Amino acid sequence: MKRIPTKQEILNWISDNPTLTNKRDIARAFGIKGAARIDLKRILRELEAEGHLQKRNKTYRDPDKLPPVSILQILAPDMNGDLFARPLEWHGEAAEPKVLLIHKSSDPALGENDRILARLSEVKDEDHQYEGRLIRRIGTNPIRLLGVFRKYSDGGRILPIDKGSDKEWQVNERDINGAKDGELVQAERSGPKNRMGLPNARIVNRLGDPSQPRAVSLIAIHQHDIPDQFPDELIAEADKAKPAPLGKREDLREMLLITIDPADARDHDDACYAHADDDPKNKGGHVVWVAIADVAHYVTPGSELDIEARKRGNSTYFPDRVVPMLPDRLSGDLCSLHEGVPRACMAVRMVLDSSGNKISHRFCRAMMKSAASLNYEEVQAAIDGEPNDKVKPLLSPVLEPLYAAYYALREARKHRQPLDLDLPERRIELSDDGNVKAVNFKERLDAHRMIEEFMVLANVAAAEELVSKRTPLLFRVHEEPSPEKLDALRKVAVSAGLVLAKGQVLQTRHLNNLLTQAAGTEFSEQINLSTLRSMTQAYYGRENFGHFGLALKNYAHFTSPIRRYSDLIVHRALITANKWGSDGLQPDEIERLEETAKHISDTERRSMMAERDTTDRYLAAYLSERIGAEFNGRISGIAKFGVFARLDETGADGLIPIRTLGREYFRYDPDNQTLTGEETGLKLGLGVPVTVRLAESVAVTGGLILELLSVDGKAISKGSGRRSGKGPVRRKANKSRRKTAKIKRKTARN
Repeated sequence: MKRIPTKQEILNWISDNPTLTNKRDIARAFGIKGAARIDLKRILRELEAEGHLQKRNKTYRDPDKLPPVSILQILAPDMNGDLFARPLEWHGEAAEPKVLLIHKSSDPALGENDRILARLSEVKDEDHQYEGRLIRRIGTNPIRLLGVFRKYSDGGRILPIDKGSDKEWQVNERDINGAKDGELVQAERSGPKNRMGLPNARIVNRLGDPSQPRAVSLIAIHQHDIPDQFPDELIAEADKAKPAPLGKREDLREMLLITIDPADARDHDDACYAHADDDPKNKGGHVVWVAIADVAHYVTPGSELDIEARKRGNSTYFPDRVVPMLPDRLSGDLCSLHEGVPRACMAVRMVLDSSGNKISHRFCRAMMKSAASLNYEEVQAAIDGEPNDKVKPLLSPVLEPLYAAYYALREARKHRQPLDLDLPERRIELSDDGNVKAVNFKERLDAHRMIEEFMVLANVAAAEELVSKRTPLLFRVHEEPSPEKLDALRKVAVSAGLVLAKGQVLQTRHLNNLLTQAAGTEFSEQINLSTLRSMTQAYYGRENFGHFGLALKNYAHFTSPIRRYSDLIVHRALITANKWGSDGLQPDEIERLEETAKHISDTERRSMMAERDTTDRYLAAYLSERIGAEFNGRISGIAKFGVFARLDETGADGLIPIRTLGREYFRYDPDNQTLTGEETGLKLGLGVPVTVRLAESVAVTGGLILELLSVDGKAISKGSGRRSGKGPVRRKANKSRRKTAKIKRKTARN
C-alpha cells in the first residue's frame, strides 16, 4: 500500500492487533517504506497529541483499552470464589475495567493485594471486561502513604500526616480517583522516581473526613497497615463453630473460678480460683488454679482462621475500637469465659508454699463454668470492706483465698526483685460522639497486681512444663541492657549524685536499688525514664535467653490466646506434649517457629506504634482548644534539635524546638542526655521540672509544639548569641552570602 493510511485506519489496526503496535509493525501492515515513514510518524504523533493513542515503550495503544500485557493488583475473592483484579496501568477516561483471572492448576496461590504481570484478552461480560492469565508474580510492593488530599487545577497534592514529615506527593488529574479536597486518602507511588520535583502518587482509597473524632484510630489502622476486615469466608467458618463438648476433658464446672477484668473489657480469656493447701507437708501453703480459654480447639493448624490469626499476630486496642485477632464469634463468644456458661479451657493447678514459691504444677484440658464476671474496682472495694450485692457472697469462699495466695506471691516477688519502674499509664475517656472527654492516669489497685502475679505464675509454669518435656515453643525473651546503654544510665545516675555499682553481673535488684535511691527526690522521674530507655525490647524467640525485667529464667506467654498468636502456639505445644489431641503443634509449624517468632514480634511492635500514635492524636485534638495555655511538666527526651516535655495534666509529649530556646549555642551530650547553654549555663536533662506554653497542636499528626517558660521554677534567660568557651564557630554572614551567590550561579549555568 503506497498511500498513507488515514487516522481511523491506523486506530482500527491497533484495536484489532494489540500485540503489533510499534511503528515498524504499523508500517509493515500498510506497506509503508522509505520517506513515507516520516509521514506515518507525524500522524502517530498527532494521534498521541489528540489523546487517541498513548505511547508506551515505543508502542502505541488506545488509552481507553488495556495493553495485552499489564500489571494487575489482585482483589479479594467474590462470593462465588472468583478472583478479580484491577489494572494498575489504566489511564483512560472511562471507568476502570475489571479483569477476571483465569487460574490454572499449575499457578501459585494468589491473595488479596498481590501484584502480577498478566496477559490480557478483551471480553464482553456483565461484570468484567478482560480475562487475565498469570505470567508471573511481582514481588516488590509499591510505597504506600496516608495523607490529606488538597485539590488544585492540575490535579492535587497529598499532605503527610506523619509527625515530623514534610514530604508532599503530587497527584495527576487522572489519578485522583474521585477524592475531594480535604479528604483523608490512601495512595501509592506511581510512575518512575522523579530526580527533581515532587514524587507522583495514585489515590487508591478514600477514607473520609480526617477531622471526625473516630477517624483517629482509622488513620492509625491504615497508616500501619493493620488488617481490620475479615474475609467473608472466614466469618462463615467462624459462624459454623459449635461449643466444645466435655469429651475427655477434666470437669471443673463446679469449681468457683471467676474472671476479673476492666469494667469495659471486650473479652474474658482468663479465670482464677485459690484455696488453702490441705497437704500437711505444706503448712500455710496455697493452691492456685488459672484457667485460660481453649482457643486451640476452634483455631486449628492450617485453617483459614489460623492463617488469618497468624497474619494479624495479635489484637490491637484503641480508645474507641479494637481490631481483634479472631472474629467476634470466637473472641466475644465461644472463647470468652462468660459467667454461668460452660466453656472449654486449658487449666493449670499450681501449689505454692507459705512464702509464695511454686512447688509444683499440673496442666489439664478441661471444661469450666465461670461463677462470676467481676471488675477490678468492685473486687478491690469488697476486700477494702465495701462489697456490693454481687460480690458479697463470693468474698469469703473466693476473694479472700485469692488475696491470701497473692500476698504470699508478693513476698516471693520481693525476694525475686523484678524491675520495679514507676511510670503511670494514661487512659483516654471518650464521649458518646467520639470526642475526648477526659485524660486520666490508670489507678493501680491490688486487684490488678493480683491478677498480674497469677498470670506471670501460669506463664512460668507453661514454659517449665514444655522445657521439661522438650517440646518446641516460643519463649518471651527480654535480654539485659547492652553495656553501652548501661554506661549511659550510670552517667545519668552519677550526674544526679546516685550510685549504680560497676564491675558486677547486672541484676534487676541493682536497678531497683538505683530507683529506690531516686524515689521521693527531684531525680525520681529522670532515673525512671533513663532506666526504661536503657532496656532492650522484649520479643518472641525459639531460643530461651530468659526474661531480664521479670527476673525469670523460663517464661512464655500462655494466658491470652484470644489476643496473641504466641499464646496459641504455646497451647498447641502443651496439647502435643501431653497428647491431648490432634490439634497440637504440627511438624511444619515447628519448622517455621523462628519465622513465626519474628513475624509476631513485628506485628506486636506495629500495634504498639499504632496505639501510641492514636493516643498522641487524641491528646493533640483534646489540647487544640487550649493554645496559649500554660502547663507544668517534666523533660522526657533530649535531642539535638530540641527537648521533649511531658505534661503533668495529660501525659502528652510535646517538642520544644531548640531554635526557641534563645540565641545562644546549646551543647548536646548524648551520654548524659542533656542540653547545656554555653552562655547562660542553662542545663536541660531528663526529669527536670518545666513550665511551658502550648504554641501549636496538630490533631491530624498528633504533634504538639511547646514554648519553654521556666526550668525548675526559674524563668529562663535567653542568651545574646555571643559565644563563651570552646563551642563551634558560627558561620559569618559574608561567608554565607558568598555561598548563596555561588549556588545561584551554578543553578543558572545548569
